[in-house]
Amino acid sequence: MSDDHGWQGAELDLDAYLARIGYDGPRTASVETLRALVRAHTTTIPFENLEIILGRGIPLDLASLQDKMIRQRRGGYCFENAALFAAALERLGFGVSGLSGRVTYGVADTGALRPATHALLRVTTPDDDRVWICDVGFGFGPLEPYELVDSAGEFALGEWRYRLERRADQWVMFQFGRDGWIDRYTFTENPQFRIDYAVGNHFVSTSPRSPFTTRPFLQRFLPEVHYVLDDLTLITEYPDGTGTSRDLDPTELTKILGETFDIDLTETDATTLATTPWRRG
Repeated sequence: MSDDHGWQGAELDLDAYLARIGYDGPRTASVETLRALVRAHTTTIPFENLEIILGRGIPLDLASLQDKMIRQRRGGYCFENAALFAAALERLGFGVSGLSGRVTYGVADTGALRPATHALLRVTTPDDDRVWICDVGFGFGPLEPYELVDSAGEFALGEWRYRLERRADQWVMFQFGRDGWIDRYTFTENPQFRIDYAVGNHFVSTSPRSPFTTRPFLQRFLPEVHYVLDDLTLITEYPDGTGTSRDLDPTELTKILGETFDIDLTETDATTLATTPWRRG
């Protein structure tokens, strides 16, 4: 299906995508396959906004996503990750609907209202009545899909802890980290299509109000550790809520990107990134 109601799954180089995330298991549309795919994608493809900082756009057509995230082995942010993952799931026979979340992480206590610009996926399998949420583009897991059910409450995926609550017509997702339990985002079950993601993507990648147009922001999520690069601060977080942070010198960026985030920039891009005056203050 290649129209705006689908995810271009037929156009995906499935072999290349599965090789990129290191998945060599069954290609059946089962819950176990879904769990394995989410784990492989979230722990392999980093979250990054470097194309914006480097002055380039974020196209969401599948050809561009495959070139960047598969062939160039780069990462992406939520719209890119969700669109690529949705194409793979569609190709494998899963039922896939796009959803949109309103990120509350970092602003829940301030009353600030952010636009609904986080992309996540509602997924079903042919042989199971359960509904799953796959969030491969937040940069902070979860490692596996989580079931969309009122009684979910607190749950663990790997060593990382989460909580899901139903409030009227919306869901609230929490995560446990260095600040204890904090709101992550809210979302509804209103379906979102590729054209909706294109609109949100334009705002997030171009607006001066977007958190991703002002400085580099990268994440690498692994079963035992979560790395964040926020401007020139490298943060390391662990499932028990502990963590460390340190300030980097711009000359360290290329090494940190390669060793910690598995992103190898061209020499030109590395130089541009190290000298771009994005920094605050």
